[in-house]
Amino acid sequence: MQRWYFRSTSVMIVRIWSSWLVQETTENFDFAPKGVSKLHLDVPDNKFMEFIPKIDVIVISSGHWFAKQSVYILNNEIVGGQLWWPDQSRPMKVNNVEAFGISVETVVSAILTHPNYTGLTIVRTFSPDHYEGGAWNTGGSCTGKEKPLPPDELVENGFTNIMHKKQVSGFERAVKKATNKSKLRLLDITRIFGYRHDGHPGPYRSPDPNKMTKRGPDGRPPPQDCLHWCMPGPVDTWNELVLEIIRREFEGDRNSS
Repeated sequence: MQRWYFRSTSVMIVRIWSSWLVQETTENFDFAPKGVSKLHLDVPDNKFMEFIPKIDVIVISSGHWFAKQSVYILNNEIVGGQLWWPDQSRPMKVNNVEAFGISVETVVSAILTHPNYTGLTIVRTFSPDHYEGGAWNTGGSCTGKEKPLPPDELVENGFTNIMHKKQVSGFERAVKKATNKSKLRLLDITRIFGYRHDGHPGPYRSPDPNKMTKRGPDGRPPPQDCLHWCMPGPVDTWNELVLEIIRREFEGDRNSS
């Protein structure tokens, strides 16, 4: 999607959008009609896999798109779906949580077995959201959160916890399949950033100067984003963690050579 080149250090940073990290198509497939996203859970997305040999450090993350409507395909067979399943009399084999774990295993395995990749891969874990009083589309809010949560006030999020668990288990299964000389690290941010309900755009994601930023007379919050991150604390911390992992890995390479 974007590229930034830093001439002073000859470093290029590339951002590649891949919603599910696995192959997606909207063409009709078996009894799934055209237009609905079909995910081949056992096939990595070639939009970024084709660039693997040219990259020194890969940072990947995913998860939240598995809440969106989609059809799940394994071994060229429809095995489940999210917000889509036409035959309620027949149980699905794979739900969205299981699909996420399978996709992580697929992508990480593909990287660890790529014959021409020798770099470092960092898998960032599932990012927690902080919607209170509803979901993103049902009036959920993080309005007025100005400080991190104290340690004893963290509210456990069941969906976040199970997505994190599936991601880690998929990661661990992929590690066992490694055949190349690349390096792999898990950047686990899920629990620690559960405390940072103050780090989201909230009602300020929209640039509209007339946007609502306070609760209405009926107490309802304005439309807002309590999933993505914008405030310096979380964003800067992620950058520092990634840079520290890179520093340690590449310093280790120099010391051993």
